[in-house]
Amino acid sequence: MHPNQTFRRTEQSLALTFARDRAFANLTVSTQGAPLIAHVPFLLAEDGATADLHLVRSNPIARACTRQTPATLAVTGPDAYISPDWYGIDDQVPTWNYVAVHLTGTLRPLPVSDLPDLLARQSAAYESRLPGKAPWTMDKMSAETKARFLRMILPFRMDILEVQSTYKLGQNKDDTVRLAAADAVETGFGSELGQLAQLMRTPPSVG
Repeated sequence: MHPNQTFRRTEQSLALTFARDRAFANLTVSTQGAPLIAHVPFLLAEDGATADLHLVRSNPIARACTRQTPATLAVTGPDAYISPDWYGIDDQVPTWNYVAVHLTGTLRPLPVSDLPDLLARQSAAYESRLPGKAPWTMDKMSAETKARFLRMILPFRMDILEVQSTYKLGQNKDDTVRLAAADAVETGFGSELGQLAQLMRTPPSVG
């Protein structure tokens, strides 16, 4: 998380909503060597207390997490390089604006018998966000394909103990300066530039 507290004061409820809507994160687990990282879809509970996910059996995190294991889900959002010229004032430096939420807690394996329900809940949650089509369900798989699929993966739950967020949107600048950069950011490079520009124009409320 960014050390400047100006960028870390977003209300927790907004950070959780952001993470729930993104539904995809870098799952990181510390080891004696380099950290283990997996890119995973997840389901965040309405109260933000737990996140459910699955991993392929061969994933190093799945092999390492045989009991409660400290872990972080790092959820990233729009980001972009910010040129000093965009501010319209002198003596500025380059920077990068971005949104990120870290959900830190304890990852634990769930009983394998929980896997069909977890997968059904995940697909239902994601399919419901696709307009103009009937939701895909696991019933559309043959029994053979479904059995093979279930053998390949394992269910997990993270008990979330801490929520940290960075909304680095130029809040440390005067409104006029920040808005000038927001107007220019879509001419630059990064990801989801339009969404970032809108966030820079109207930064979220703080707690």
